[in-house]
Amino acid sequence: MSTTGKQLFTTLESNGTLTVAIEDVTFPAPTGNQVLVKMEAAPINPSDLAILVGAADLENAEYSPGKYVATMPEPFNSGSKARHGLKLPAGNEGAGTVVAVGDGDKAKALMGQRVACVPGNAYSQYSIADAGMCLPLGDHTAEDGASAFVNPMTALGFAENAKADGQSALLHTVGASNLGQMLTRICQEDGLGLVNLVRKNDQVELLKKLGSTHVVNTSDDDFMTQLKAAIDETDAFYGFDPIGGGKTVDSVFKAMEQVAVTKMDEYSRYGSNQQKRMFIYGRLDTGATILSPSFGFGWTLSGWLLFPFLQSVGGETVGRMRKRVLENLTTTFSSSYKKRVDLEEMLTKEAVMDYRAMKTGEKYLVMPWK
Repeated sequence: MSTTGKQLFTTLESNGTLTVAIEDVTFPAPTGNQVLVKMEAAPINPSDLAILVGAADLENAEYSPGKYVATMPEPFNSGSKARHGLKLPAGNEGAGTVVAVGDGDKAKALMGQRVACVPGNAYSQYSIADAGMCLPLGDHTAEDGASAFVNPMTALGFAENAKADGQSALLHTVGASNLGQMLTRICQEDGLGLVNLVRKNDQVELLKKLGSTHVVNTSDDDFMTQLKAAIDETDAFYGFDPIGGGKTVDSVFKAMEQVAVTKMDEYSRYGSNQQKRMFIYGRLDTGATILSPSFGFGWTLSGWLLFPFLQSVGGETVGRMRKRVLENLTTTFSSSYKKRVDLEEMLTKEAVMDYRAMKTGEKYLVMPWK
């Protein structure tokens, strides 16, 4: 039997018109190892915003109940040519109750259970999900499990990556974010050193209360001095950055190199032999990544995405990571939310302008049946 419900779609036309709207949809009956999940909660993550709003002019958009129409400026519209004319769902992850299943054994085992899932269309009253990608939540609420995948598995992925590369410490450029707080707890549990970068004094205090020992405020006049001292004490020559644009990575590389140079026995015109590595895993700043010729040649800058990482490490590691998340869902991997909205409230100007700002610690939770 099919099921009807509301679902959000986002469409970008070749002329730059972006339409985000809620529609009534008929969801097919699940087959094989598919399950039909009645969605109860779904977070708005930075990774969702790329397809949801991108760089659209939201201030001057036309808003109506359950819909807004905005303009995508150049060069962002041309850069999104591959999606022109496509009506796409949104919402990477969420949680809800399985209300129908296919005839596969994995699917049947989930009937009636509350699960976290990664359907790719979580901003919807119902979603079809693969049973193998569902995490049974047991006694946990949908709100507990709504953010059980993207941020927890990403933070764990950073630690797994660092350990696999023989690192004893790492650096993170947005330490006070939900993901950053998870990473702080993970590094404490796993005995990894961690240098956290933040922008405000209250974020310094927040992380210190969590037990972080190396928190650097980028707004301080002596930021670089603090950063070099933290890197020197931890040997954090390996880090992760979701900002992308601007000079953040440049500043980190510069500090790493200056620390490494102090440990050299003799001068080299090519800089230190210390390998410095940074991964960009987001684009909070959509501008150019600026690098200056001030940190030698022993550095690597590359991208990092969750799903390719999970594919690379194999099922056993992924299973171990998922088990750890479930066992620590309300502690190590807990998330907090600024506001809870339904699908219609999600598309009001007030809400869109607020969650698009991506302010640290101010995540929205979408509750389709609210």
